[in-house]
Amino acid sequence: MLDAIRWDTDLIRRYDLAGPRYTSYPTAAQFDATIGSFDLFHALRDSRKALRPLSLYVHVPFCANICYYCACNKVITKDRGRAHAYLQRLEQEIQLIACHLDPTQKVEQLHFGGGTPTFLSHDELRQLMAQLRKHFNLLDDDSGDYGIEIDPREADWSTMGLLRELGFNRVSIGLQDLDPAVQRAVNRLQSLEETRAVIDAARTLQFRSINIDLIYGLPRQTPDNFARTVEEVIALQPDRLSVFNYAHLPERFMPQRRINSNELPTPAQKLEMLQRTIEQLTTAGYRYIGMDHFALPDDELAIAQEESTLQRNFQGYTTHGHCDLVGLGVSAISQIGDLYSQNSSDLNLYQNALATSQLATSRGLLCNADDRVRRAVIQQLICRFSLEFAEIEQAFNIDFRGYFGELWPQLQTMAKDGLIELDNDRITVLPAGRLLVRSVCMVFDRYLGQHNRERFSKVI
Repeated sequence: MLDAIRWDTDLIRRYDLAGPRYTSYPTAAQFDATIGSFDLFHALRDSRKALRPLSLYVHVPFCANICYYCACNKVITKDRGRAHAYLQRLEQEIQLIACHLDPTQKVEQLHFGGGTPTFLSHDELRQLMAQLRKHFNLLDDDSGDYGIEIDPREADWSTMGLLRELGFNRVSIGLQDLDPAVQRAVNRLQSLEETRAVIDAARTLQFRSINIDLIYGLPRQTPDNFARTVEEVIALQPDRLSVFNYAHLPERFMPQRRINSNELPTPAQKLEMLQRTIEQLTTAGYRYIGMDHFALPDDELAIAQEESTLQRNFQGYTTHGHCDLVGLGVSAISQIGDLYSQNSSDLNLYQNALATSQLATSRGLLCNADDRVRRAVIQQLICRFSLEFAEIEQAFNIDFRGYFGELWPQLQTMAKDGLIELDNDRITVLPAGRLLVRSVCMVFDRYLGQHNRERFSKVI
């Protein structure tokens, strides 16, 4: 079993830098318009020839209400009819993509994100899943990981029953904070009772896994009131927890301009919130997976980490990183072999492209040889908290010390500071450095100049 993480305030202050979350390497910040639909078709053809299994991501951008902290690609509307035209185009995209894949390629993982996927009516959800089953090889034996994001204000027992009937077996529930003053400050009023009702439904209907999302650093939060939220959430016993650091970037995300920056907690208060949260979750038996994620010891992510099979992609930590990821919907990202491609983030441009039977691919990146090496290095560090040089050397026919010779002084400094242990064969991220693993990964990021860091949140 991995050692527990250790809190080191001095180390955190030195290495709490702005940087990527590494759901991919290179990151989406490097995508450009030289990649288009032709590149995607070519990658899909390679996937078909190799008969690689698939992971599908479906983006539903609509929300009935705006949450001021949100940085997702979404459309705020009370008009449920707006989903009709979008679903028509989404079905066209499903057909266009599927005809370039082999019908025997199994869909091991499916995830509906948003927005609010349950903004769609029951009939619309049935129709969308029918289209996916018609054109892709979805599993019928409940063995796949088929998840959906849930806003408890937009779901009830009948909705949960429908989702289970349609084949979903995992739910991720947005909660963020239970304190009424915090909820008012971010325009998300959601009671504990609403949240508990959805969780009770999921358990009764035998959903396999429940995740709850929390955010620390929101306006009017204090270490004490956030600790009460965490205590209530532990009592709900989710299988997984995501505890995200709120990044206040109003110049990039318009809804955040409605947040009063004077009401935000101080950096010291945020650190205390995180420290207390880690103590509470660890005491309750949760394991730190990495990058804000916690899971119970018998959860698949915790087991995969123990067995060094944990991976990371645009859906976060996963046991399905070997799958080709196909993104469907506005702003969705695909990762197929060495190709990253992203659909247009503008709803009208997305719909207009598909109206002319064209894919809405707007940008992306094709990994080169150096990208592949560094991607493997970052993947090992962020998933295992260790890096075996021999594995990289054998996979890419390089001498690790020679290839990364210019980085050695930085790594030696990190070792001296107690962030990592560095020897001739491996890097081990020490318990005091695990909260800061992004900072270790950044050393290997060839694209991360100072001008680029302004796009990202801090590690903690």
